[in-house]
Amino acid sequence: MNNLTKKDLLLIGLMLFSLFFGAGNLIFPPFMGEAAGDKTWIVLVGFFITAVGFPVLGVIAVAKSGGLTNLAKRVNPIFATIFTILIYLSIGPGLGIPRAGSLPFEMAVAPYLPESISLKLSLFLYTLIFFAIAYWLSLSPSKLVDRMGKVLTPALLALILIMVVGSFVKPLGSYGAPVNGYQSSSFFKGFLDGYLTMDTIAALNFGIVIALAIKSKGINDDKKVVSLSIKAGIIAGALLAVIYAMLAHLGATSGGKFGLSENGAQTLTNITAYIFGKPGAILLALIFTLACLTTCVGLITSCSQYFTTLTKKISYKNWVVILTVFSLLVANMGLTKILSISVPILNAIYPIAIMLIVLSVFDFIFKGSKYIYGLTILFTGIVSIIDSLGQVGIKIDFIAKIISLLPLSNEGLAWFIPAIFGIILGLILKLAKEEKLTISKDIEEEIIN
Repeated sequence: MNNLTKKDLLLIGLMLFSLFFGAGNLIFPPFMGEAAGDKTWIVLVGFFITAVGFPVLGVIAVAKSGGLTNLAKRVNPIFATIFTILIYLSIGPGLGIPRAGSLPFEMAVAPYLPESISLKLSLFLYTLIFFAIAYWLSLSPSKLVDRMGKVLTPALLALILIMVVGSFVKPLGSYGAPVNGYQSSSFFKGFLDGYLTMDTIAALNFGIVIALAIKSKGINDDKKVVSLSIKAGIIAGALLAVIYAMLAHLGATSGGKFGLSENGAQTLTNITAYIFGKPGAILLALIFTLACLTTCVGLITSCSQYFTTLTKKISYKNWVVILTVFSLLVANMGLTKILSISVPILNAIYPIAIMLIVLSVFDFIFKGSKYIYGLTILFTGIVSIIDSLGQVGIKIDFIAKIISLLPLSNEGLAWFIPAIFGIILGLILKLAKEEKLTISKDIEEEIIN
């Protein structure tokens, strides 16, 4: 076989969508819309860049490079090892997987439990069942396309569609006024909000999962795998954009009716309760659980496949067990503790991931130049890491002042100009080296002649 049927391509696109679409993707857009009010559509433009565009490009970059490690090696072999492990640990057992397990419980189950029931025990029982199902689904990655593309993703989309249709049957109201910085920095706020989905980082993991899913259908030509990965990415990206727009619209209309909520889960709770009454709680719990389960399975699968390449002593199935059990334990620490470390980590890693993807997209110009890749990631990383450390109280005053003087620092994008400077400086060094080699070659030819 040298191509996929339209049905298989659609199923793989749906699978990729479900891998991306976790609880974070569900709660951030409506909360963002609620805060953005009548600036929602401007905010969405920035949000689409980091929450849709870069994730899709990330899948393509990894597919073209033959894996995240190969892509990161263009910077430096040591960087490739450290960055790849850090990506898989942060998006996997250290943060992403536990968050996917605990978030649906704390956002859609815990608020409705009687006070007499222990929250800790309830969380443990919920996550035990949740991770048992995730473990079972992750054991057979070759079956993910059928299980997620045919069953889980359509079920999730149907539940979201019910909520959206309900909002038209029983409208919430008009858009509210923007608050919390959305009125003055709409685009940049949306751009930074896209970080919270974690999808650009996740894309660096999921790229290999999609490539393997395509190969499992009998496609072995590397160029065809990349081409089909692009098409699957476009399908997933289009779905993400539509769902985000719907959810942001719901949030914006709820802001005009209920005011600003504490978080996105409360926003959705207000919406479903208003439209469906008490049954809305069941609908919300199902949506949260399915969204988190599909993402969790994708993360366990991709992380297990990666860690299997590091050592032959531990099999894929054993890694699934290790990651599932470890994530179960971390999930029971509670969502608050997990989220308290997520934002600084994301702010440190995200800019590096973004620029790595950008460099990959324009590699037809840069030709894998160590100068360009190395300097760009170096300057980006220095600023993003220092900036994120400052957010947790670890900072040196004079360095913090220097970073604060950088353009776009007030918008949270202090790393952007250093990244561009790294590209320009790397390009100059690359051209200088090529010119030097050309001159040396001309001199050698003259000597020979």
